[in-house]
Amino acid sequence: MLLYIHLITNQTMKYLLLDTSNCFFRARHAAPRQASDWDRVGFALHVTLASINKCWRLHNSDHVVFCLEGHSWRKGIYPPYKRNRDVARSAATPAEQAESEMFYETYNVLVRFINEHSNCTVLQHEDAEADDMIARFIALHPNDEHVIISSDTDFIQLIAPNVEQYNGITCERHTLTGIYNDRNQLVKDKKTKEPKVIPDPQWLLFEKCIRGDPTDNVFSAYPGVREKSSKNKVGLREAYDDREKQGYSWNNLMLQRWTDHNKEEHKVLVDYERNRKLVDLTCQPDDLKAKFDASINDSAIKKNMPMVGARLLKFCGEYDLIKISDNVTQYAEFLAASYPTKV
Repeated sequence: MLLYIHLITNQTMKYLLLDTSNCFFRARHAAPRQASDWDRVGFALHVTLASINKCWRLHNSDHVVFCLEGHSWRKGIYPPYKRNRDVARSAATPAEQAESEMFYETYNVLVRFINEHSNCTVLQHEDAEADDMIARFIALHPNDEHVIISSDTDFIQLIAPNVEQYNGITCERHTLTGIYNDRNQLVKDKKTKEPKVIPDPQWLLFEKCIRGDPTDNVFSAYPGVREKSSKNKVGLREAYDDREKQGYSWNNLMLQRWTDHNKEEHKVLVDYERNRKLVDLTCQPDDLKAKFDASINDSAIKKNMPMVGARLLKFCGEYDLIKISDNVTQYAEFLAASYPTKV
């Protein structure tokens, strides 16, 4: 395992960890449908940069880390992984495919600008998803604070005393102590009028490993299992509470067998362990962790890009980002903030 140490002062750093494609393509879908293609890509760029700038100030951050997608190693151990998305893309009309290509080209332009003309860190490994790079960056910076910028609920499992998640769609900050709005007020449930509470991240992770994840095409390890025990069957809660001792409740659930629609028999424990590898962001194989850590070590370095504001102004001119160019000094602040020196 590579060790990763940075040192300028004893001050704790606060990193914004950006799930980049999630943020950009969320902005894509917010663009007015009636607008021209040029206006829509400009809108997506504007919303993405404005969202980062907002989070930078809201969280009083020190450095922004852009995390990018690579080819997922998970497909190598579980071929159905995210196959549903490939099917959806192949079913798109020629017009929809052309639109997607246009936005992907714009996304690549943004990434290239960030990588070549700012002091932000850009993380990508050919075998890693952005989730992997975010999880490994946090693991390698245990004494720092981290804010994950994404609407993806997979990141809830990473929430910890030094890790929180900001959902730009709902404008909510998810922490272990509660869910807060942009005014740092607890968000209340509309029905109960009581403050919303984040369930135990480890319970949510365990539940997903058992129930699977339809959005990623990860099948359930135990279809139809109930959360609470019935007269004849142990429920998820009891098995979860017994996970450390692995006594009766744990084994009663995990040793169950069931048969799928192809008449193939499954053992819950085997499928659960498979799903853990796919879902748990701390369960990457050790050899891959070493590769991802080495990639982070190579990429997270102090950059001294000069005249970041002028570079941003030129970029805004190319894409008619008028509001950003009018506030270029403000936006240049997060783009110019370097990763701290490491020794």
